[in-house]
Parts: sequence; C-alpha cells; structure tokens
Amino acid sequence: MLQINKYPEIKYWRSLINRPSILQEDLEAQVKLIFNDIEQNGDAAVVNYTLKYDGVQLETFLVSPSELNTSKNLLTDELIAAIELAKNNIEKFHVSQIENSNVIETSIGVSCWRENRPIENIGIYIPGGTAPLFSTVLMLGIPAKIAGCKEIILCTPPNKEGKINPAILYTAQLLGINKILKIGGIQAIAALSVGTQTVIKVDKIFGPGNQYVTAAKKYALNYKVAIDMPAGPSELLIIADKYSNAEFVAADFLSQAEHGTDSQVILLSDCEDKLVEIIQHILSQVEEIPRKAIALKAIENSSIILLKNIDACLDFSNLYAPEHLILAVEKPINFVSSIQHAGSVFLGKYSCESAGDYASGTNHTLPTNGYARNYSGVSLDSFVKKITFQEISEIGIQNIGPSIELMADAEQLVAHKNAVSVRLKSLNKDV
Repeated sequence: MLQINKYPEIKYWRSLINRPSILQEDLEAQVKLIFNDIEQNGDAAVVNYTLKYDGVQLETFLVSPSELNTSKNLLTDELIAAIELAKNNIEKFHVSQIENSNVIETSIGVSCWRENRPIENIGIYIPGGTAPLFSTVLMLGIPAKIAGCKEIILCTPPNKEGKINPAILYTAQLLGINKILKIGGIQAIAALSVGTQTVIKVDKIFGPGNQYVTAAKKYALNYKVAIDMPAGPSELLIIADKYSNAEFVAADFLSQAEHGTDSQVILLSDCEDKLVEIIQHILSQVEEIPRKAIALKAIENSSIILLKNIDACLDFSNLYAPEHLILAVEKPINFVSSIQHAGSVFLGKYSCESAGDYASGTNHTLPTNGYARNYSGVSLDSFVKKITFQEISEIGIQNIGPSIELMADAEQLVAHKNAVSVRLKSLNKDV
C-alpha cells in the first residue's frame, strides 16, 4: 500500500489508469430485471426493493410535509448558515451562466437566433448511504430552479428507520423542492424512468452515485429519458511539485479516499522526496479520520507515481481525464493551457477539492471514469433545451433560395428544392 511507482514508461500508462469496476454483464442483468419489475408492478415493486436493499419496510415513500417542516429544528444554526453561504455562492456562479438571445442576420433578410427552454420534469438523485450528500441538493436544485424547471423530484435512500437525513430535507425545502421520495439505488432511477403510481416519469435524471446507479442511468436512455452524464465513483488526480505543502496534499488525498471504497486517487510528482513526505502525512492523517476503513480500501485502488517532470504529469493527467484535478505546484496558472481533459480544476495550495464540493460556487456534479474527455460537469445549460429560430423575408428567400435549390438538386431531393421554387415563382409573379 502507498508504494511509489517510479518512472513508468509511457507504453504502460494505460494500465495505470484503470478504474475499479464490477462485472458489467451481471450489473446490466440486474438493472434490466429491476426496471422491468417496476414497469410492471409500480409502487409495489419499489417498496419491495427498498426492503431488500435498504432494509426498511415503507408504507409510503413520499416525504411528508411534517418531516420537511421539522428538518430545520434538527440542524445547528452554524450548519444552516454554512448551507446558506454555499447556496449564495452557487447561485451567483450559475446565474452568471444565463445567456441572452442574440438575433443574427446571416444574409440580408435571413434572421436566426436561439432561445432556451427549461426541461420541464427532472429527477434528482441524492446518494445517502455512508455519506448523505445534501451538498448535491444545492448543486442540482439551484440551477434547476434558475432554469425554471416545472417539476423537480428528489430521490434519496432512507436509513434503517425509514428516515432521510434532515440536512437533505432542509436544503431541499430551502430551494423550494417539496416532492421528495425515499427511494435509492437502481430502483430510484427505474421509478423516475418508467413512472409509477407515485412517481411521475421525468425527462432527465441528474445526480451522482455508485456503479449501480450509473448503470441504471445509462439504461434509462432506453426509456427516452436523458441523463446528465455517466457519473460513477468519485476520483481525484493531484499533481504536486517540490514546492507543494505535503500536509495539504495528504489531506486532499484522504478527502477523496473517504468518499467510498470504490473511489480512486492518483498522485503524481516529479520529486521523489516530496512523495515520501506526502506518504508519511497520509499514514499519519488516516489514523485520525472516522472513515479510516473506507479510505484504506480506496487507497488500494489508488496510485502514487513519480514522473520525470510536470509536463509528463500533465500528459498523464490528460490521458486519465480526472473528475477532479488539483495542481499543487508553484505558479499553477502557467499550466492551465496544458489541461485538456478534466471535470473541475483546483489551482494552488489553498484550492482544495472540498471547496468545489461545497461552497466555492462551481458545480460538483462532474464526469468520472474518463468521461471528462467528452462530457462537461453540470451547469445551467444542463437544465435547458436550446431551440433555434429563423425568420426569412421576401428578400431573404430571394438571396439564399437559388443556393438551396442547387444543393437540394445535387442531393436529388426534389421536394426540398420545390419548397423553395414555389416561393420564388410566387414572388416573381408579384413583380
């Protein structure tokens, strides 16, 4: 555990970026079975799976108004203030993403523009399990509200007493999300995808989760339900040079490792002495955290790698395409242009990943498992559709019509050509 892999050749890098996984064939079969059952049996099937996987028998999985109203009383004033600070910062950052509609005249008499429309019905999945992620309620609920989504349904697994963490309930209520369901795992994604007596079928599903939830989200596409991204177990890549603060880096390493046993951390450096120092701090700090067993299991999935220079570290990072990337190096801004693939980047010794997870303002729902190569993290755009409009005047169709006719004719689409020709002939008659 925590051995330094020294100067691996580039041809072996791909073998070092494997994420922890489970047998996909077995997982897909399980997902299909649960989807089919819930599609056929609705709420009854959801209740059965909640008993099977969460160990609790529920008469109803809809959170009651009284549970919502009492949630605030179960939180400290300090935590409430912290949630509200995070809410304000996240709102500021996401409001800044609102786009104005600009009308562009592409040719004289041809006007084109684009307008946003909210996705009407969305489902938000909030992991419970070993860590109730009420921060994810902020990350998903705030942009959904700013976008103007009509219906927001929140699903999160109950504990053994059939209750939801009060911080999740309070945060949802703070944002005006009142339809909260005590459903977790594959069954939550299935219910949102197919609809039941209690759960409406949604248009898009958001939220992180384990490999079961990720597989279920992918399967939801079969039901014409969109997803934010295939976001699975969380991951972090840290690049540290000889100037980095070893204590800080070790803390960042463990903050990721404690997420879950299937989390992964990759630590890169061009300085062996610094890696040795960081390892010493990791071994010391891990003894002090309550989730030590989880962190130690995650460390088994993790790697510490010594490379020749920081440029090589960045090349490795771009190959890995991390969900989170920390540049714990001197003058990190100098390396920003070299970053091609990452979900969210943290620059310098004081920019810990925890800031992005909670309160800096950026969204923490990010692509994992290498999907940062082709997916962005959640933003305001994730909650809207973009519709293009065009308006063509008489002069406009006369300007571009002949070109359209030629192109349609070349593609042997005569009806396409005729749609223009009849208009041009009509205008010629009017002359």
